[in-house]
Amino acid sequence: MTEFLTTRQLQEILHVDRTTIYRMADDGRIPAVKVGNQWRFPRRSIEGWLKTQSAVGATVNERTTTTTSDLRHLLPIDCVQRIQDVFADLLGVMLVITDLQGEPVTAPSHVCPLFALAERSPIARQRCRQEWAALAQMPDLQPSFSRSHLGLLHGRGLIRVGSELKAMLVVSGVASQPWPPSATEIARLAEYLDAPEEEVRRAMAAAFALNELQKQQVLIYVQRIADVIAHIMNERNVLFSKLRTIAELTQL
Repeated sequence: MTEFLTTRQLQEILHVDRTTIYRMADDGRIPAVKVGNQWRFPRRSIEGWLKTQSAVGATVNERTTTTTSDLRHLLPIDCVQRIQDVFADLLGVMLVITDLQGEPVTAPSHVCPLFALAERSPIARQRCRQEWAALAQMPDLQPSFSRSHLGLLHGRGLIRVGSELKAMLVVSGVASQPWPPSATEIARLAEYLDAPEEEVRRAMAAAFALNELQKQQVLIYVQRIADVIAHIMNERNVLFSKLRTIAELTQL
């Protein structure tokens, strides 16, 4: 495993252009060393830097924090978690409810082993959240599968409270085609995830293999489950509104 990331690898992680990375390196805003005329980025230092950036972002970005907090307030978490767990087991996929920034609101159900490996890497973990956030920006109202950077298929069902889009039900862990990937791809992922190749190979072998009919059924049910969760949130929102009105009347 190499100790340094290239500029291109860092571009894929941060989703910025090469010029921006060079400027950040020149200004000392990101851990970097120069080898000849080329910038290199120490993997461990970048992972530590990403952790600090996530902590700062969670403090500064009050809108994101408030949104996630509101969702946990609107959702009876224990009840919804049980519903999510049951459907994940029945459909044979991983399910998780996230806010529109890709941050989980519930704990993932029926966790895919490859995703579990990614959660151990700060770089891969942040990339997963970025990809989930990108799902919220997809214009299609109907769920569809797209390929993640781990090679797995994922998609989402939309959760609305009233007319406002509030959250997503993300489905993931589905093996793409062809599967499993080549030995070269396994080696690349092992380096990226900072994990032994044999562990990555076992995780890939445990990805959820679905045929085309099963994939279509999963996409149909993902939105139906999302609609059930939206109904629960709407009913809870109405109840809270009534309780606030009662509280205000008792103070008159």
